[in-house]
Amino acid sequence: GSAAAAYCARAGLAAHVAMPKDAPQAIIDEVRNYGAELALVDGYIGDAGRLIAEGCREHGWFEMSTLKEPYRVEGKKTMGYELWEQLDGRLPDAILYPTGGGTGLIGMWKAFEELEEMGLIGSERPRMFAIQAEGCAPIVRAWEAGAERADPWQAPETIAPGIRVPGPFADDLILMALRESGGSAVAVADGSIVESMRE
Repeated sequence: GSAAAAYCARAGLAAHVAMPKDAPQAIIDEVRNYGAELALVDGYIGDAGRLIAEGCREHGWFEMSTLKEPYRVEGKKTMGYELWEQLDGRLPDAILYPTGGGTGLIGMWKAFEELEEMGLIGSERPRMFAIQAEGCAPIVRAWEAGAERADPWQAPETIAPGIRVPGPFADDLILMALRESGGSAVAVADGSIVESMRE
């Protein structure tokens, strides 16, 4: 929401943002400071997404929700190119990525495919690991069950709002990247998240 509000403010466009009412106050303030119309929903990110989709149908808004527009994965893809560039034309053995909606993981996977298509790397890829909070781990649960899709996580709870996504829209693409890379999905406790922030 913050980035959309900022870009819209810069372009002189109206922005309509919806997010859970328990979103971090800093993000709420930032969206409001950019002049966006903000709706705080009593629910989760999917509920906010449904509200925006309704506004798109009724008012013709352009939807910028995760994977509802063509640019997010393309933008996240640059992480894969940056890794390749910073490692002098090589890729790391593994990538552990905090995963909510999964666009970062999917974008990097796409970058690696494109690097191979351009002849800049061979067929070897990093093992991709989706890291989720124990209190909201639909990809981990699907991975452990060997499922192709992830069932929505009921009553998600974690201190990490960026990965509190109970029903990732691109669950099948996330799981495919994990399988194809020989990676995995791992859930971590909130206490471990806090501890790692202090390191």
